[in-house]
Amino acid sequence: MDGEEEDDELERSREGLLGQVQSRVLILTVCAAGIGGTFQYGYNISIINAPTTYIQTFMNETWLERTGAPLENNMILLLWSFIVSVYPLGGLTGALVAGPMAIKLGRKTSLLVNNVFVIIAAILSGFSQMAKSFEMIMLSRFFTGINAGVSMNIQPMYLGESAPKKIRGAVALTSASFTALGLVLGQVFGISELLGGEESWPLLLASNVVPALIQMVTLPWLPESPRYLLIDRGDKESCISALRKLRGSDDLSSEIEEILAEQAAIKGQRAKKPWELFQNPAVRWQLISIIVLSSAMQLCGNDSMYFYAGYVFREAGIPYDKIQYVIIGTGCCELITAVTCNMIIEHAGRKLLILGGYSFMAVWAIVFMVALSQQSQISWMPYLSMVCIFAYILSFGIGPAGVTGILPTEIFDQMSRPAAYMICGSLLWFNLFLTGMAFPFIVMISWNLLLLAFVLGMGGSFQYGLQV
Repeated sequence: MDGEEEDDELERSREGLLGQVQSRVLILTVCAAGIGGTFQYGYNISIINAPTTYIQTFMNETWLERTGAPLENNMILLLWSFIVSVYPLGGLTGALVAGPMAIKLGRKTSLLVNNVFVIIAAILSGFSQMAKSFEMIMLSRFFTGINAGVSMNIQPMYLGESAPKKIRGAVALTSASFTALGLVLGQVFGISELLGGEESWPLLLASNVVPALIQMVTLPWLPESPRYLLIDRGDKESCISALRKLRGSDDLSSEIEEILAEQAAIKGQRAKKPWELFQNPAVRWQLISIIVLSSAMQLCGNDSMYFYAGYVFREAGIPYDKIQYVIIGTGCCELITAVTCNMIIEHAGRKLLILGGYSFMAVWAIVFMVALSQQSQISWMPYLSMVCIFAYILSFGIGPAGVTGILPTEIFDQMSRPAAYMICGSLLWFNLFLTGMAFPFIVMISWNLLLLAFVLGMGGSFQYGLQV
């Protein structure tokens, strides 16, 4: 009897140890993928905001040295808009190449190769002032955008395919948490006391090389996506080995059967091209879902607020010397809600979070529009405007920011998933480019027009959600 009790105790200890290993490896996989993945997206959105004035001055001085004449204000604004908007153009390029990369190189290898773009970008931006070339900043932002475009498509795919089914949504949703974390840290390092000063801004723009190096050191030690190994490559042994590391268990029969069943269902099929999804009636509603929601992600204007946060708070009446600290608060809001969404997604469901988030965003956008129109008449209206901005970002983070990115993983099969992410990512980045280019000019014309555009963009998504 004592021998049986001892055996039971050893078995329980072994299971506990394996559970710890599973949690540890999965957590390390999430962190390693995230730090060089969607973290870069958020970080590179926010770091460009702090040195706005210094870069514009640098452009003007460089042009004056070259031609002997300064740039006109409208030309400075146009060049600055292009520096900001070339980032989503790079993101669009990255989204288009992410699908083929994920298929040919695998999910993990694609993320590792993707860091090359950030290293090139860091070298260009770091030496731009020394070389007296603002064109190097533009090129740097383009390469940084490529990196973000690839990682935003492949990271949720990689994590969703590596996680156990019961927590797949929560694990894939960590992509949004890392985006928000990148936003916050970019805002923190961008304050004038750290790297956002007049002399240190090239170092701020080049600091995105650090997360890339961290990923290049850590990710190679972690497993490839098990589903990719078995379904795409037909390597069952490597799949089992990867699952053992991720699950910390030898009892993999049910999960292997599930993957084999999917493999059998798509046997003989090749990876789909994006245009083939449009021709397939079986995925019509899935395609409509990601098209509408991916477009709404950027047309709602949330990321444009980060691009031009200084403009937003100045118009809202916040003192100039306090703006950089208030901006950090906006990133913290999205980080808090992204983590909260991560914890409740499996209980609340995807549809409720998306509809709830966009509904609250529409309400706060309307209130913001009214507050801005009355702030010259009523003294406390600027404070209401500031509350609306924070509430708007909180509403965005609680659902739309995270849930939208994981939907292609959950509603498309292995052969259609890369193409679905290409479509999703292309729309996201194209719309971000449009809003990034138009935002400063819309600000000059009318804030009411801007907020009305936000409301209309969210309204379309909300109506779609009610219908489905």
